Amino acid sequence: MRPDMPADHATEAERLLRTAARYPEDQEALFLQAAAHLELAGDRVRATTLYDTLLAAPSSNPYLIRSLKAANLWEYGHEAEARAIIEGIRASAPSEAGPWEIVAETLEAHDELTLAETVATEAARALAPLTGTPSDLPHPTQSLLVTRHRIRRMLALPHDDWDTLADTLHTAEVPLDELHDPKRLWSLGSSDPAELRAEIARLRSELGSYRTALSRPFPVAVLHWPEAELDELLASYPELESEYPTYRAHLTDIEASLRELAAAGTPNLGIVPATVPSYEAFAASESTTPSNADLLPQYATTLAARGRATAWPPARGTSCWCGSGRTYGECHGGTEA
Repeated sequence: MRPDMPADHATEAERLLRTAARYPEDQEALFLQAAAHLELAGDRVRATTLYDTLLAAPSSNPYLIRSLKAANLWEYGHEAEARAIIEGIRASAPSEAGPWEIVAETLEAHDELTLAETVATEAARALAPLTGTPSDLPHPTQSLLVTRHRIRRMLALPHDDWDTLADTLHTAEVPLDELHDPKRLWSLGSSDPAELRAEIARLRSELGSYRTALSRPFPVAVLHWPEAELDELLASYPELESEYPTYRAHLTDIEASLRELAAAGTPNLGIVPATVPSYEAFAASESTTPSNADLLPQYATTLAARGRATAWPPARGTSCWCGSGRTYGECHGGTEA
């Protein structure tokens, strides 16, 4: 059940913190979710403490944590500290879109539209070159461009090349210019049924876009067992040999499955690395045995929900997902794969 009241969010935060104690390898993702629920519960001071705890330890994305901390601090009156963190993020110029988008949205929420547009443009310049194939851009970068489009629409700025790119990437029925029209709010107070119906259609389209974004941690993820892990898995649970006859067949099946899903139009595909200890812990948490093959897709989905998935296919020129050291195009991304 989705939490709706502050007490529900507080309860969910406590559940996530208990889970983090059981699975320390997933602590960062679980702490971030817990902090979000604490913010929604109104316990912003404790949320900041969680962000500080994460920043004191090695992190896979410290700029994301800093941006979330800045947004939280500003909401409960620590504007100067939040601004200092934001300036530090801008100076560091992170290579991920997430921190940039959170900073831009934080500034937008506090009516700093001009600075928000500047930040979003700095990010677009660094992460979204106006060359190549637009669909090659990672989903977080596409989301950043949409945010930038909205901010510029509110500032009544003319379209530039990145706005055009955002329009190209947007696939919903209602165009971005309509979704981001500042005058839309006025129509919600209209007594004209036609205007209200049109606004409801636009809101439904926007909600669909948000749902897609929220589901993007990989609604479909495929397990990848590194060779040593697969050997250990089959030695311990030979019942799974029918799922994984050989390591080579395992790799071939991964690529074939993902290509088939992509051809069917399934978005946001991912690959999650599996380990035997993690899988055994998951089986124990589900009160079943690791030899149960029906558990494998649940394990993949759970890992993906914890932020462990990487997007498929890999970006052009990057290493293949299988770990061979070759580029994806030279390895499983080749036409003969």
